[in-house]
Amino acid sequence: MLDLVIDARPASLSPGFGVRRILPFRLRRMLGPFIFMDHAGPVNLPPEQLPTLDVLPHPHIGLSTVSYLFGGQVTHRDSLGVEQIIRPGEVNWMTAGSGIAHSERFEDPTALAGGALEMIQTWVALPESDEESVPAFTNYQPHELPIFTDNGVWMRLIAGDAFGLKNGVKTHSPLFYLHVVLQPGARFGLPQGHRERGAYIARGSVEVSGQTYSAGQLLVFKPGIDPVIVAREASTLMLLGGEPLGERFIWWNFVSSRRDRIEQAKADWQAGRIALPPTDNAEFVPLPQDRSRPASSPAPEPLS
Repeated sequence: MLDLVIDARPASLSPGFGVRRILPFRLRRMLGPFIFMDHAGPVNLPPEQLPTLDVLPHPHIGLSTVSYLFGGQVTHRDSLGVEQIIRPGEVNWMTAGSGIAHSERFEDPTALAGGALEMIQTWVALPESDEESVPAFTNYQPHELPIFTDNGVWMRLIAGDAFGLKNGVKTHSPLFYLHVVLQPGARFGLPQGHRERGAYIARGSVEVSGQTYSAGQLLVFKPGIDPVIVAREASTLMLLGGEPLGERFIWWNFVSSRRDRIEQAKADWQAGRIALPPTDNAEFVPLPQDRSRPASSPAPEPLS
């Protein structure tokens, strides 16, 4: 029933900002079009240490970043001139396409109150026909995202289609992405009609086929099966997957179907040809000094 279980590994977005990295994994580079997944927080720091969490301006190509918060807030600024405070329950979808730079700043001290800052960020690889698309950023408010409730089950559709739910979040390939909260004993399944499907346990623990799995694990299911997920306690899941896009190369924050395109992105960032956010251009993350070829696993640590 399960194809693979991926345990989150420690990684860092900035000198003071540790995360749990789920994708990419050496045995599983992608899940549908999802090529990257980080779980940050809950973060509990004194307010004076807030700047240590900031992720300075950095570039992306060939992907969409999807930021989703459970708690706290973060300020997004990008080279399109967008400045957006990201809050819990919203979907913030940034399509890098041919190239974009953005920063993530933690500027409100209340964002850390009670260890409330917690977020999931994923990258969705773009189909080859959209890899050089015009960069874009869209914020979707919670009221635009359908919610379904049943006995012991609450879920919000973040993007794509699942269980008959759809929303207006613009995607570039068939996928699904859901935030699911289960009460103890609740039973849940996976959406059908998608070739690759997984469930990341953000909180709590669940049982599948008599085996218990806990927070920080991504369960990757075999195609064509219809599993029953049973909550052993109050649990939060992120369900994700879709249709595979084919091989993608990833180096730092660059994703492409072509090795040479990543080499070009390196040169573009080094030469300043990818613009910085106009309201956050005093500092940036330099190109890592790494001579490795782009591969199916990241060379230097990716940033969000």
